[in-house]
Formats: sequence, C-alpha cells, structure tokens
Amino acid sequence: MEPDDASAAPNDRVPTEIDVEALARLLDGGYAGVRDLVRAGLVAHSAVLEDAERLGTDAFRERVRDVAVELAGTGQTGMGFPAEYGGGDDIGASVAAFETLAFGDLSVLVKVGVQFGLFGGAILQLGTARHHDAYLADVVAGRLLGCFAMTESGHGSNVQALGTVARYDAAAGEFVVTTEGDAARKDYIGNAARHAELAVVFARLEVGGEDRGVHALVVPLRSGGEVVAGVEIEDDGLKMGLNGVDNGRIRFHGVRVPREALLNRFADVTPDGAYVSSIDDPDRRFFTMLGTLVQGRVSVGGAGVGVAKVALTLAVKYAVRRRQFEAAPGAGERLLLDYGLHRRRLLPLLARTYAFHFAQDTVRRQLHDVFSDRDGSPGARRRLEARAAGTKALATWHATRTVQECREACGGAGYLAVNRFAALKADSDVFTTFEGDNHVLLQLVAKGLLTGYAGEFEDLDQLGMVRHVAGLAVETVIEKTSAHKLLERVRDLLPGGEAWDREAELLDPEYQLAMVRYREEHMLAGLARRLKAGVDRGRDPGAVFSSVQDHVIALARAHVERLVLESFTEAVRACPEGGEKSVLGLLRDLHALSTIEADRAWFMEHGRLTVQRSKAISREVNDLCRRVRPFAVDLVDAWGVPPQVLRAPDLLG
Repeated sequence: MEPDDASAAPNDRVPTEIDVEALARLLDGGYAGVRDLVRAGLVAHSAVLEDAERLGTDAFRERVRDVAVELAGTGQTGMGFPAEYGGGDDIGASVAAFETLAFGDLSVLVKVGVQFGLFGGAILQLGTARHHDAYLADVVAGRLLGCFAMTESGHGSNVQALGTVARYDAAAGEFVVTTEGDAARKDYIGNAARHAELAVVFARLEVGGEDRGVHALVVPLRSGGEVVAGVEIEDDGLKMGLNGVDNGRIRFHGVRVPREALLNRFADVTPDGAYVSSIDDPDRRFFTMLGTLVQGRVSVGGAGVGVAKVALTLAVKYAVRRRQFEAAPGAGERLLLDYGLHRRRLLPLLARTYAFHFAQDTVRRQLHDVFSDRDGSPGARRRLEARAAGTKALATWHATRTVQECREACGGAGYLAVNRFAALKADSDVFTTFEGDNHVLLQLVAKGLLTGYAGEFEDLDQLGMVRHVAGLAVETVIEKTSAHKLLERVRDLLPGGEAWDREAELLDPEYQLAMVRYREEHMLAGLARRLKAGVDRGRDPGAVFSSVQDHVIALARAHVERLVLESFTEAVRACPEGGEKSVLGLLRDLHALSTIEADRAWFMEHGRLTVQRSKAISREVNDLCRRVRPFAVDLVDAWGVPPQVLRAPDLLG
C-alpha cells in the first residue's frame, strides 16, 4: 500500500481544527451530567479491567458484584426508577448512563443490566404498588439481587411457547411453579448461578385448568445465600466472554409462591381463582406486556455503540502513532492513518459510529417520551418497539464488525489482552443475540412496515402477517408508510436527469436520502407483492413466508439504515454553525455514500446507479476519508472514553 498526501486540497467548507470540548458537549447532550457521573465511576473502578485477567472465575464474579453494588450507591444505576424508591425518575438518563458504562468492563455492564434493567425493570413495569413497595427500594440500592428468568433451553425468541408452568391452587391461594422437562428449564440466566435471591419468572399461567398464556411472577431462589427447597440451579460454566456474570440454569420442582407473587399490572387472579384482565385479547395482552420491556433493547443497542467507540478510539490513536514503510528513500516511515487503505478501513466505521450515536439519541428520546406518557399512544409504542429492535440489531452487528476491523488494524498489539481487544471481542459478541436474536428482531421491523403499525401489529404472528398482507391491495401496504410520499421526488433526484450528472451532487443530503428511501420503498412493494402472489396461488402461508425471509431481512435493514441516516442528517442540520457542524457534515456524507457503496449491486440492478456513478461514489468515499483524516483523533476524543479504561499501553504509549 502506498501513502497519499493527506493534507492536499482541503475542502473550503471545513476548518483546519475543531473544538473538541464543544463537540463533546454536543454529543453528551442533555445527559452530560449523568455521563460524567458514570465516567467518574469507570475511572474509580478501572482496576476491574485488570481483575478480569488475573482473577479466577469465582473471584471475578464476586468482584463484579461488588462493583455493581458500589455503582448503585452513586445513583447512576437507578436513574430510571421512581424517586420515591431512590431512583431518578428519568428513563432517558438511565439509558444514557448504560451507554456510557459500556466504555468499561462489560461484565459489570451486563451485571448492572440484569439487576437494574431486566430484574428491576420487570418489577417496575409489570408489577403494581404491592410489588414496588416490597422490592424496589432494595433493588435500586443493590441490597436485593435478582434475575430475569425468561429464556428456556427449548425456547428463546418464541416466548409465547415457554414450557414453565405456574398453576393456581385456589384452595391454598398459591401458584405452583413447575419446570416441565429439560426444554423448559430456564437457561443462560444472568445472576442465577451465584447471586440472585429472587427471580422474575415467565411461565404459562394455568387457572382453573385453563391456559392463560405467559405471565411473570416473583419467585424466591435463595434465602440466606442457600438455594430454597424445590429450586435447582446449575452453573452454565465458562462462556466466550462475560465470565464475571454468573449465568445459570434453573429448574422449579413444584415451588409454591403466594397469589400476590403474580406481577399483575395487566392481569390478576382473584383469591377464589378467577382470572381477570383489562385486556381481553390474549395475544394483545402478551405483546403489551413484552412491549413494556423494550428498554432492554434500547440499552443493548446503545451499549453496542459504546463498544464501537472504544475500539475505534484505540485503533485511531494507534494509527497516528505507529509508522510503517518509507514513502520515498530517506523520507522516513509514514503514519498508518496517512495510508489510503488504512483510512478506508477505519474512517467509514468512525462515520457509521457517529451515525448510530445520533440514531440512538432518537430511539432513547422516543423511549423516554413513551414511558413518561408524553406520547404513550398505541401507535407510538408500536413504532418504538420496531425502531428499538432494528437499531439494536444493526448497532450490535456494527459493534462486532468494528471490533474485529480495529483489532486487525492494530496488528499483533491488538491481540494482546492488555490492549483490550480480547475482552471487547469476547464480551460484546453476545450482544447480537441477547435481548433478541438480530435476525428475529429484523422480522419484527418488517412486520411493522407491512402492517403499517396498525392494531394488528401486536396480534399477528408470521403466518397472520402473511394472511394480513394477502388481504390488502399492495398499494394499501405502501400507503401505510411515509416513504411512498417521497417516491416522485426520489425519481426526480436519481440518475437520468441532467441535474445529477455531476459528482459534486453526491454530497447533497437530499440525493443521499433519496437513494436509501427509494431502496426501502422498492423492497417494501416487492415483498408485499411476493407475499400476496404466494397466497393467491394457494401456497401455505408458512411456506410463503419462509421463501421470502431473505427479502424480509433486506427490507428491514434498508428501513433501519434509512432511519439512521435521517437521524444523522437532522443532527447535522440542528448543530450550531461552526467547525463542528462542518466536520459532522463530512462524516454524514462519508456514512451516506459508504452505505450506498456497500449495496451498490442492488442499486445497479434496479437502475439507480450507472457504472460511472458507482465509480464516482467510490472516488468520493476515498476523498472524504482523506478530508476526515486530520480530525480523526479529535472525533474519537469527543466521545470522552476515559484514558484509564482504555489501558492499551502498547497502542497508546
């Protein structure tokens, strides 16, 4: 690889330097105080990164628990709980804190997520005052540790098919919780193997011999540190990573809990054994219950963005220290980041990380608005669920890709444990499958698009979705999206018109948005037609859906990429005039054109790119990488990853 001149022909709309502190304030937004509190905690407990390497599994688990409890004492883990129980009354602040905590040890992050997000969040969102008063103050303070027992060995994503059963014994006024076969054992449950005293257990509720679907109950696991009678717990053992978290398998052998153990926000059982609910339809009730737990997906997506920021901070800073090969005899070796290929490897990932940062801002804001009742309408909740699912999927895949590319970009130094990539890679890999497998989540996104987030969105499984679409005119499906309104404008902007023949127009945000909007629109219409045609030919709806799943995932990805680009574009537009806005504009252009370039085969197949235009986009991406390069260190510094958690002496000096 040969270096080129990174300083040549600077763009006249870009300054020679930017104010890193001003950019950092912009990125931290309204949660700067919360994020700084978390950063201070990361610095105070930075030694846990070394503990992960030097301690045995049992000792490290205890260390991680101690750190999580100490963090609770600062208030940073309880931001989303009501103030009356020691919380901060701010769901958005809770997510911002979690995103920032991802800069540090990820076992601590996941321990905090299990304890306060999943276990505490389930009690808060699914329980009522009797549960809140009994548990929340101790949960928020870290005095009562628990776990979230949903996933089973035989069922993960298909929660409605869980095998654990809770039968109501009206004579005793108790539920009897039973694991019916190995497939029904609770598995991979964080906090279960060692520390949890209580579990929020998801089980099929049987009342009067009738199956009422999956509900959640509070079930004791331990008393005085000892496992209670009727509960069997097995350690899941060593994992690829996150070995500071004590994942375990749980079986229940006729464990009895009082009637009041049912988390009864949406359904209850009277003392005499009558099942009552404010939501008559069982499917709607189930999806409403799960919808209250969407914060977990929002948080995991944000954590994925945090992991990518750490990896890029390490790789970019290394690339402006490490030299390799002479550009010319006697000229001295050049910095890695002055090579076009190295910039191509790192800087589009940096731009995409900024894009996901602003996309995460959007979904966090929507979460806060929905759960603070600023916009709690059913439509807003459905859109939030789909957006959270899609953002989580693409952000965590981005994290996995970014960690790997950055590790390789640091060569042998990146392979040393002390330089953090080993832990980043091992500990973050599971993000793509917990809180929902990413491919399953993208199917949820597509379902929302095909049904227009209508009332049927909550009720339809995959087969129901196929039948629903088959019963509509394809044009009706399209009209339920916002994309169709832009179709004519998109056609005007795409190649074929004289106005778009110049390469400079590639940097027009309207062109960039038009491309991704058209792709989504075309995929949506095509998928709807394929579904309808399959059913019209008399094929089984299940077989029809299976035959188009690749199309479903492609549509969902295209939809989320459009949302991400829109969030980035709006953030740049809202940024105050100055150098920071100009550089963010460069990043937005780099992200947008990299996104189009990555899928240029589709755009060319569908007549949206000529060969010449495709080549022009690649040239522009290369040029944007060159123009971003002088700001690369400032751009990663603005994320505010504390140096104490970066460690990496071989990378940073």
